[in-house]
Amino acid sequence: VSFVGSSDIAQYVYGRGAANGKRVQCMGGAKNHGIVLADADLDQTVADIMGAAYGSAGERCMALPVVVPVGDKTADALREKLVAAAQGLRVGVSTDAEAHYGPVVSAAHKARIESYIQMGVDEGADLVLDGRGFSLQGYENGFFLAPTLFDHVTAGMKSYQDEIFGPVLQMVRAQSFEEALSLPSRHPYGNGVAIFTRNGDAARSFADQVEVGMVGINVPIPVPVAYHSFGGWKRSGFGDLNQYGMDGVRFYTRVKTITQRWPQGGAVSDQSFVIPTMA
Repeated sequence: VSFVGSSDIAQYVYGRGAANGKRVQCMGGAKNHGIVLADADLDQTVADIMGAAYGSAGERCMALPVVVPVGDKTADALREKLVAAAQGLRVGVSTDAEAHYGPVVSAAHKARIESYIQMGVDEGADLVLDGRGFSLQGYENGFFLAPTLFDHVTAGMKSYQDEIFGPVLQMVRAQSFEEALSLPSRHPYGNGVAIFTRNGDAARSFADQVEVGMVGINVPIPVPVAYHSFGGWKRSGFGDLNQYGMDGVRFYTRVKTITQRWPQGGAVSDQSFVIPTMA
């Protein structure tokens, strides 16, 4: 059984399938983080984040809905650039070649995203850009949301803990590398994470220590090519084998091990097989 969906249903399917002797692979939700260190190229970082956070209207498991700048100076500079870039995004229909992203999947999901935007406001986050109320001429009944940006989001907020799955980017400010590292590591989802930096030592330390299944270094959406494995940790993935690559082959096949020996000469060889022992 191979399944992709919400974490609650993924865990349920995994439990039922495993209890009935099935090999089960269930991928759940995500809340991917982008860590931005002070030495990062902010122009390149912002360009990367725009596509990762708002591309596909944020409706993909590898979207990057949380950005974590380290230090207030970095956060203030990043915020200014994010606002300018997000305001320049074009929302449109699929036939609009100039559109950066289109509508969300349904009226119900649009209402759900809007409820999370209001939740963020109620929780005390700073709503910098509000995507609610956007209307596209000629498609006034479409399920469109403009880019939304929050600042001063904290780890205790439910809007941060949950997967919003829409064009909503949250900024969580960290004051140290260690604090930034702890945010994705402690989050219940462990799908993907990215770090933006010019410092190789910091990047290696982050990749080694972070408790997340897929790590990008100056890569905003760390989706490997098809012959590599794909899969998250914690509530983002249930099962022992990931998708893609050799893990995907192993998941859909059974291993048969064949041990052969062809003695030379007659029917009985002088070189007898000796079973190794601990003695």
